[in-house]
Amino acid sequence: MHDLVIRNGTIVDGTGAPERTGDIAIQDGLIVSVDGKSGRGKSEIDADGALVSPGWIDVHTHYDGQATWDPLISPSCWQGVTTVMMGNCGVGFAPVKPESHDWLIGLMEGVEDIPGTALAEGIPWGWESFAEYLDALEAQPRAVDVAAQVPHGAVRAYVMGQRGADCEVATAKDIEAMAAIVRDGIRAGAFGFTTSRTALHRTIEGKPVPEMYADADELIGIGRALREAGRGTFGLVTDFNDVGAEFGWMRKLAKQSGRPVWFLMVQNDRHPDMWRELADQCQSARADGADITAQVAARPIGILLGLEARMHPFVTRTAYREIAHLPIVARVEAMRDPQRRRAIIDEHVEHRDPIGREIARDFHKMFPLKDPPDYEPPAEASFASMAAREGRDAAELAYDYLLSDGGRALMFFPLFNYTSGDHEAIREMMSHDVTMIGLGDGGAHCSVICDASNPTYLISHWARNRVRGEKLPLEWLVHQQTGRPAAYFGFHDRGTLSPGKRADINIIDIDALTPRKPEIVYDLPTGGRRFIQRADGYRTTMVAGTVTFENGQHTGALPGTLLRGADSNA
Repeated sequence: MHDLVIRNGTIVDGTGAPERTGDIAIQDGLIVSVDGKSGRGKSEIDADGALVSPGWIDVHTHYDGQATWDPLISPSCWQGVTTVMMGNCGVGFAPVKPESHDWLIGLMEGVEDIPGTALAEGIPWGWESFAEYLDALEAQPRAVDVAAQVPHGAVRAYVMGQRGADCEVATAKDIEAMAAIVRDGIRAGAFGFTTSRTALHRTIEGKPVPEMYADADELIGIGRALREAGRGTFGLVTDFNDVGAEFGWMRKLAKQSGRPVWFLMVQNDRHPDMWRELADQCQSARADGADITAQVAARPIGILLGLEARMHPFVTRTAYREIAHLPIVARVEAMRDPQRRRAIIDEHVEHRDPIGREIARDFHKMFPLKDPPDYEPPAEASFASMAAREGRDAAELAYDYLLSDGGRALMFFPLFNYTSGDHEAIREMMSHDVTMIGLGDGGAHCSVICDASNPTYLISHWARNRVRGEKLPLEWLVHQQTGRPAAYFGFHDRGTLSPGKRADINIIDIDALTPRKPEIVYDLPTGGRRFIQRADGYRTTMVAGTVTFENGQHTGALPGTLLRGADSNA
């Protein structure tokens, strides 16, 4: 008799194979049979009419701090995610010297907009090396599995101290020490190394991140540590100010290390076709024996604007700042006052920050966010278009909208992957043979985004709901966030519904699958603010054969743990 049998489900197994109907039997946390009719189970689930898939694997999150205090890893846990990867964008909390705790918190707060007070209160510390950090993660049970990568910013600061923080050029001795830390981290169970080379990433003081100007010698020297460890990937985010130069060292690193290199790729308004050039560079690199992949998002990457969020079009205006401290009910009442309303709308503010400047004026890229949210809105749904049809001022229309729903209305402002309403660019990027899907940023940018719902959106939108363009096959989509990332990053025990694999499984009402509207809560340590997002349609989520969520509610089970790389010496 099996521990658990899932009966009569529509099985999409994560390999890309066509769906079929059958049973799945589970014993000791592992799948023992798939398809056909299984024998009896101590417990059984009737999945007739439901999609049965592997649990989602989210390879781009920033739960590095939250994972040390939150056993649920929300909001990813509500989105069918059973494995998350942390340590992205070169930021994390190990290795660290005791006197550098606050500095690493400031780095994470600056880069990923996670409240520093919450991190300072929530992180228990107790480690110095990366291996000790992994041990601390492993000691805490949780509802999902976590995996980690070694972050360049922490490594550089640990080895070089203030010189590293000030972006000084690393010496040969520095590089050797950093490579040793990375090699030891990989051998202890890390799945790779990440770095950041974008001007968008800044410390809390507004300075460039430590690794921003790391030269090719440093990056390739660290890459050799992956070769010596025999596994792991090298991930980065970069502005590609010089495409040839960046791909030059990336190719050299990939070929010399023999390890996969991946980078984040988006479409931006200034160079809307640049992503095609980057994809071509990937193809050329692969033909030359360099394994380089672009990680892309499943939807436009944008900011959530609202009175409870950190940003909205009027947040810098004097007449608004005078009342910004008020509770939301009192603030809405004050904003309804005709004189204050006029003063806020009419004031002109010069913004040095380009994103702040766009949010204050670009109403043609600003959209109401309803429930369920539309992350691929048509141009005619923008506040500028609505105002033109109604013969109104766009700023006035947006102002009044912010006051609706008791001041909890949200707007969506896409920054990337939405050039002139070009919805097909995302589909083309996702479908390209040099890309993989990720970039959800779960746990990060707490007061401005909530993209941890990307796995739910990937299935519900691209397989079922899309009306303004071509859909994508369900089996292919499931593979992209299960079997594909598992194979790429070396999660060898999961990702497909196959005998011997870990029983991380979703049972989904595919017709009901929908991400709900994000909402602001104040549940981080010290009452820190963040966006969360729930989803409909997940009937059952299980980790290692144990049911963790039923209809979106946690069962109390915490079977998740730390996932270590194969052949780690831990």
